[in-house]
Amino acid sequence: MNEKNSLGLVEEKLKKDPYANLLGIKLEKVQEGYSKVSLRIERNFRNFLGYIHGGLIFSLADQAFAAASNSRGKVSVALQMNINYVKAPSVGDTLVAEAKEEYVGSKIGLYQIKVKNSQQQLIAEAQGIVYRREKLIQ
Repeated sequence: MNEKNSLGLVEEKLKKDPYANLLGIKLEKVQEGYSKVSLRIERNFRNFLGYIHGGLIFSLADQAFAAASNSRGKVSVALQMNINYVKAPSVGDTLVAEAKEEYVGSKIGLYQIKVKNSQQQLIAEAQGIVYRREKLIQ
């Protein structure tokens, strides 16, 4: 399978991701080592204090991370991911998460993920490390 076909297969699989679809996460763009996903914030995403649940923001960042890290066509599984929240988003806003590959080795990949709101304000910043298996995405 060539690189272009591999990327198309990855994109097709990502668009069918059950958890991302449950939350309403949309894949905007994926290319080798990069991805962009978005999510409109709904009222039911609030926690018991009335703020948008941090797990939702983490899920958005994680989806961007998964898309970017698997974009090379090899199964890549998260070894570690951390996130720093800097601003609370609002209901009705659209969040965009962009993941960029910072390091790619034969087995390990390092990714930076930024989550911003519609006004381009930073909501959260995350970093993730993947282990890249030999197995190809099918």
